[in-house]
Amino acid sequence: MNLHVLPAGPIQTNAYLLTDPARGEAILIDAPGEVWPMVEARLRTDKCRLTELWITHGHWDHTQGAAEVIRQSGATVRAHPDDRALIETPDVMERFMGMQLNLEPVHVDHWLDPRHPLAALGTRVEVRHVPGHCPGNVLFYFPLARTAFVGDALFAGSIGRTDLPGGSFETLEKSIREQIYTLPDDTVVYPGHGGDTTVGDEKSTNPYVSA
Repeated sequence: MNLHVLPAGPIQTNAYLLTDPARGEAILIDAPGEVWPMVEARLRTDKCRLTELWITHGHWDHTQGAAEVIRQSGATVRAHPDDRALIETPDVMERFMGMQLNLEPVHVDHWLDPRHPLAALGTRVEVRHVPGHCPGNVLFYFPLARTAFVGDALFAGSIGRTDLPGGSFETLEKSIREQIYTLPDDTVVYPGHGGDTTVGDEKSTNPYVSA
């Protein structure tokens, strides 16, 4: 499995493209604006087709390019139902931000349930609900690869903002402690913005949420 980190959109939101050339399949985690040309180029190089789009949460910068990705690839879309309004009715997000964001509604094919792991690219993927930054924020944990894609719940040395509608510092703090810090310390954490970190590093040095 190959991992491609593709920052895109107005605020350089990380999209993560996972490709498996042996299977000819790929998964995209989040779809910031104008990400499709980068995704398409990587798919061509790795000789894969995009079969799945997983959305970590419904904020505009993670979904702005989703409609184009779906049109071009026909990928199956998965997201958490607590962010249904943000994803399927994007004018809600525009009202939150007080600006026109040129968002298109995104149809979600399957709603994520943490009780039911996903199977993709020949491996099992655990889904954990980590609200606080956004009601429907989830992480995708690949146990065999010891990697977790956490959306905007946790960053290297920081945490997601909690001042938008549906945000709560207390909820986010609880989510991080119970759903992220309980992963193995050597788990590599891939956030929605910035560089990667590890669970162990954040447990010992994060100034906002200690272990």
